[in-house]
Amino acid sequence: MSEPVLDNGTLPGLYQSANKASLKAQAIYFWSLKSYLFLLVLAAFVSFLWPKEVNGALVSALLFLITLGILIFLRINRPDDLWYNGRAVAESVKTRAWRWSMRAEPYEDCDNVELVSKQFINDLKSILKQNRSLSEVLDAKTGIKNPISETMRQIRLLSTEERLGIYKIQRIDNQANWYALKSQYNKQKAQQWFWASVALHLIAVIMLLYRIKDPMQGLPIEVVATAAGAALTWLQAKKHNELNSSYGLTAHEIVLIKGEALSITSEKALSEFVLDSENAFSREHTQWTARKTE
Repeated sequence: MSEPVLDNGTLPGLYQSANKASLKAQAIYFWSLKSYLFLLVLAAFVSFLWPKEVNGALVSALLFLITLGILIFLRINRPDDLWYNGRAVAESVKTRAWRWSMRAEPYEDCDNVELVSKQFINDLKSILKQNRSLSEVLDAKTGIKNPISETMRQIRLLSTEERLGIYKIQRIDNQANWYALKSQYNKQKAQQWFWASVALHLIAVIMLLYRIKDPMQGLPIEVVATAAGAALTWLQAKKHNELNSSYGLTAHEIVLIKGEALSITSEKALSEFVLDSENAFSREHTQWTARKTE
């Protein structure tokens, strides 16, 4: 008999629906921001190419109107809020699902498993109630799935040793690898965008110095300066530096937590281990969400 796998497809429907809504909102937010920055640079470029022509002025004005529309769209629809709220719900549901499957606090063993099942469902209701803003974007097809999947029930029935093995591989190792890879990815992206911004600033400086030598020479200084500002804005929006540090720290913390698994031999010890691990996972996300709302 193969080992049950608790992944995105076998987690509660609320997780899948919130995760999908979060990813969609994230994509909309960054696509809108990317379009806004690109159009700003394009408008500056059009203005440089046709500085005294009516058509050039009209095109530039149209591009700026479009960027204004994007700003209004972002302000009214707030896809970034939906992104973070969806992520918060998804991660909270995932944490609860793993605790329930591992028989960890507050879903320890009892004579009637339906009692802890009811408690688990009530906790999901509370999570959803605290994030009512997601109600309009949640996918009904995934949301109506059974909140306690058959895989979750199968794992809960396993022995302490078997559940510990599943938790170490499917949860601890999975999260450690994810955070380590994301930390490295954000480190590389932070360096790339930083040096791109530095290069654009240097080009603008060189053009300004050349203009001193030859004032009549037409150079796209404003275009390069706008592009440099756009690169810096994108770097700040993606928060690569912060994510690199945050994800790297969490990856190391998870590895240290995994070392505690060597001494687990009882249900109580497993419950405490799972609780400590899940707190570490949620701590990083909670801190990141708090930084976003500052």
